[in-house]
Amino acid sequence: MARDGAHRRPDAARRLPSAAADHEGNFAARTAYTLTGMTRSDHLSISQVADLLARNGFEVTQTSDGVLQVRDLETGIVYQSVLEGNVLYLSVTLTTVPTASITAEIMRKMLSASNGISTSAFQLYELPDGKTAIALNNFCTIQNMGEEDEDDVLSSAGYLKADTLAARDLLGDAFAA
Repeated sequence: MARDGAHRRPDAARRLPSAAADHEGNFAARTAYTLTGMTRSDHLSISQVADLLARNGFEVTQTSDGVLQVRDLETGIVYQSVLEGNVLYLSVTLTTVPTASITAEIMRKMLSASNGISTSAFQLYELPDGKTAIALNNFCTIQNMGEEDEDDVLSSAGYLKADTLAARDLLGDAFAA
């Protein structure tokens, strides 16, 4: 085997798309690579996602480079959306609570397989002053923003909406904070 690196992929090509969130749960866009061909996805843009969501009942605002604030007009639920390579990440901060108030009982509810949260995942973000943000995250992979991809984006947004409503019922008192 040649030792000149000709048969090895560069480290960057082995990276998987991943969301990077700051301490407040806000996502920042980073370069990512597709899982299929490990080639960079430069042809997709967050503006394509913004246009699709705006045409389908969402209010969309670009808050910073590559980050969308999306509001569902029916429910008022607001979430952030980031396109990283060919993966669209959707995140909604459900509530911010004192860290000490996140009990074992609340954690069991969030992690239970029968909690009614069908496709999204809970994430806890430590904040300053002893607080924690509880968020729900979802994602979908986009290939070329064709009809199937449009359906995937809208489905992910719909699942996040349904899961957010279920999480509000599930966590109840945590939302009173």
